[in-house]
Amino acid sequence: MTQHPPDPARPSISLRGAVDLGALAAARRPAPPPTADSAAAGDLVIDVTDETFVAEVVHRSNTVPVVLDFWATWCGPCRQLSPILESLAVEYGGRVLLARVDVDANPQLSAAFAVQSIPSVFAVLKGQPVPLFQGAQPEPAVRQVFDELLRVAEANGVTGTIGTGPAEEGVEAAEVVEPALPPLHQEAYDAIERDDLEAASAAYEKAYRDDPGDELARLGLAQVLLLQRTRDVDPVAARAAAAAAPSDVAAQVLVADLDVLGGHVEDAFDRLVATVRSTTGADRDRAREHLVELFDVVGGDDPRVSRARVALANALF
Repeated sequence: MTQHPPDPARPSISLRGAVDLGALAAARRPAPPPTADSAAAGDLVIDVTDETFVAEVVHRSNTVPVVLDFWATWCGPCRQLSPILESLAVEYGGRVLLARVDVDANPQLSAAFAVQSIPSVFAVLKGQPVPLFQGAQPEPAVRQVFDELLRVAEANGVTGTIGTGPAEEGVEAAEVVEPALPPLHQEAYDAIERDDLEAASAAYEKAYRDDPGDELARLGLAQVLLLQRTRDVDPVAARAAAAAAPSDVAAQVLVADLDVLGGHVEDAFDRLVATVRSTTGADRDRAREHLVELFDVVGGDDPRVSRARVALANALF
């Protein structure tokens, strides 16, 4: 993993195109005690691990946008960027939660987000990962990203705050009430929470059989199947195998799955379009069919899907 040179921040934030992180398989290890820096920022800056990620980030991202700072102790640019992120998290008064991820101590999270260089900054909104920027950035650029993130959060109904202390006298903290899910959807969600992907897929399949117009069930099933395919995969080995065998459709399909899981949707689509273009017969059909399956995971209204459909048509004809 390398450090990344500074680039101008270009906020372009979308919630579509990455699967729900609630089923991220966590490596079970004790959570480290809070650092002095995070303690100084109270509840607005936290350290998360492979184990605590779902509870601390995914669940809370339904209330406030969570900014993920992937860093390491040896990284010089990280020491420039992290104080800016922490200062802004405090300044925004609980409208944003900053979660710090030590890449050396948490390899599973680093792999899930396909972190290749640090510092790398992502957001999580309503359980979905959103790439923000890489490299140390000046405070005005980071502030611009935070402002855009809050606009997108508001548009998606994420408007809560993180409490930083006792409520003022006579004022009670607002309680966020989640709308009830249909029973089979709740069953699937609960199964994902306990990492029972087989039960989750069965619940979504039944929901879709009962109501073929249930698009949320169809999308949920596609996402769970993606999680099943990638659950026990070593991302480093998978990428090495794909690089060594560009004509191996199975290897290319697997890396495309990993890219979608990490939010790198365009990379996944480009890889499979190129595979369709370079193969024939059954191999070509497999690459095409898998690409169409990933369109379902991302969502048909995503502009990246529209562009990839055009590219696929050009590759086929």
